[in-house]
Amino acid sequence: MSKIEHNLDELAPIGPLTDWLNANVPELGKGPLQTAILSGGTSNVVLTLDRGEGPMVLRRPPAVPPPGAEKGVLREARILTALGQTDVPHPRCYGSCDDPEVIGGRFYVMEMVKGWAPNLRDEKIFNEPPFDRMPYIYGIPFAIVDGLIKLANVDHEAIGLGDYGKPGKFLERQVDRWVGQLRSYPEKYAGYEARAFAGFAETEEWLRANIPAKESTGIIHGDVGTPNMMFHHGPPPRLAAMIDWELSTIGDPMIDMGWFTGGLRDEDDPEKEFPTALQDPNLFPTKQELARYYCAGTGRDFRDFEYLSVLAKFKSGCLLEYKVAAAEAGHLPKDVGRFFARISENCFRETAAQVRRLK
Repeated sequence: MSKIEHNLDELAPIGPLTDWLNANVPELGKGPLQTAILSGGTSNVVLTLDRGEGPMVLRRPPAVPPPGAEKGVLREARILTALGQTDVPHPRCYGSCDDPEVIGGRFYVMEMVKGWAPNLRDEKIFNEPPFDRMPYIYGIPFAIVDGLIKLANVDHEAIGLGDYGKPGKFLERQVDRWVGQLRSYPEKYAGYEARAFAGFAETEEWLRANIPAKESTGIIHGDVGTPNMMFHHGPPPRLAAMIDWELSTIGDPMIDMGWFTGGLRDEDDPEKEFPTALQDPNLFPTKQELARYYCAGTGRDFRDFEYLSVLAKFKSGCLLEYKVAAAEAGHLPKDVGRFFARISENCFRETAAQVRRLK
């Protein structure tokens, strides 16, 4: 994938930004402002700010923002500010700006978290001191679930997030949403024809018929995985911050567990292979181990996890099929389309098999 180029002077004009920081983020200091691009893509750009007293991070949309990007930045700032009243590990938000005229786009400034994000593609990192590879890798998911437990136990209304998402029937809307998205691909991508998936109809029917009677409501992170988790340095694994809250909303927070555990071993299907796994799945706990741990910390019913595990995998199948559609339309290489075609098919086969076990 080619690197996206961004113009630093365009994204963070020193004069106007310095004036705003002087008025709104005195914690950064008063020295000359130094900026650099830390990372950036099509939806947002992350920059470092330094005035001699320790760096901070500025997050904003790119110079030409996609639809909804600026709204998303302010939503992130809002939830990070609200989480400041809780024990959920997160970066502190120092201030946000909803005036696009200041630096050419809306933005917020947050803490630069001291820590590291596990790169599961790096085989070496777990084989070097001070890591003992096996217990450390095994503990990473539990540390992440510790953060999810704290998040699930937050009273979102008490911290001012009562209107952060749509009220009620979250799980019912999820089925409609992902089925609708899957069915929209033939119209959105010329050349793609809708495919029939073994297990799709069976899973959809089960999901609609088995929505948990009592719906839990709380904060959903929306993109739980090791790239969005910062850990303190050194063992044992301890979560320093959950980052990248752009997909956060209000709904059943246990859906984060369904999404997070989708690639882990299943106690009911011990022979399953993981051909695309970045690390040996046998190094990690099973999804049921993590779910029981989560339920013990939140008071949730394990049967709710079983439903949300199916829903998350069903969502993955619907969502990833867009890669197939985009390849058929010529927007992605054909081999990418073939790769994701197998993943989508497997998602629906696996959900159907899981549904049959639960009946």
